[in-house]
Amino acid sequence: MKAKPLNRYESIPKRSFRNSIIRLLEENYKLLGSHKVIQMIADDIVALHKEFYPKLEQESFGHIVWRTTKATHRKPSYGTKAEDYEVQTVILPLVTDDDIDNRIKSHYSHPKEDGCVNYEKQQERDIKVMARLCKSAAEQGGWLTGAELSVLLNRSLGTIGRYMQVYHEKHGDILPTKGMMLDQGSKPTHKAAIIDLYEQGYPEPDIARLTNHTIESTSRYIKSYKNIKLLLEKNFNMMEIVRVTGLGRSTILQYRDLVFRYHPSLNQENRT
Repeated sequence: MKAKPLNRYESIPKRSFRNSIIRLLEENYKLLGSHKVIQMIADDIVALHKEFYPKLEQESFGHIVWRTTKATHRKPSYGTKAEDYEVQTVILPLVTDDDIDNRIKSHYSHPKEDGCVNYEKQQERDIKVMARLCKSAAEQGGWLTGAELSVLLNRSLGTIGRYMQVYHEKHGDILPTKGMMLDQGSKPTHKAAIIDLYEQGYPEPDIARLTNHTIESTSRYIKSYKNIKLLLEKNFNMMEIVRVTGLGRSTILQYRDLVFRYHPSLNQENRT
């Protein structure tokens, strides 16, 4: 009979609190009897431990303590340095039991994957972990940056940017990173998500929930979009829109592109 192939991932979940109890009972206390009974005792101890210390078990194996930017919906003033931001300590689920189980299953299901298939699986795993980290940090009052995700996932900044793009193209929500939530950078990624939901008829509370924004900030984005759409309908030019709205030219261009996407008839170049 052919021997079962070695799977080096299987040893990781075996270093658990439960297995340590079983080893302690068998080796140190010389507890005799059925191994099944010892396992049941260990299960009861683990359950009792979780009852009295519910967070300790959750925040131990595979979790990492991380200091990141404290969540705030006040956009920083120009010239704000990284050290000027408030800090939030969070506990991130970097590795979960499911991650290890999936590795074990993949090892036996596809022991000789070709490079292309393996690459796609790696990207899918990375994006899943990236989303988990971002959402967990946000739930604890923190916002991760692209650089932090680069360090945590051991991937380049360019790769993290590509992962973000893939995620936002495939999902209806927006990952709450520092750049997305504070609207940093030139790409209107989360503006686009908010306006897309608005144009689909979603109510503002639902849009705020789906995009991880406050209702106030969601309303502000939608109001700016509606104002710029109205000015375009009245044939205002760029300089006039800047004066009326008080918004920067780059921001107006982002909203204008969104208006043209959903209302192409307002695009002067497409008019007959």
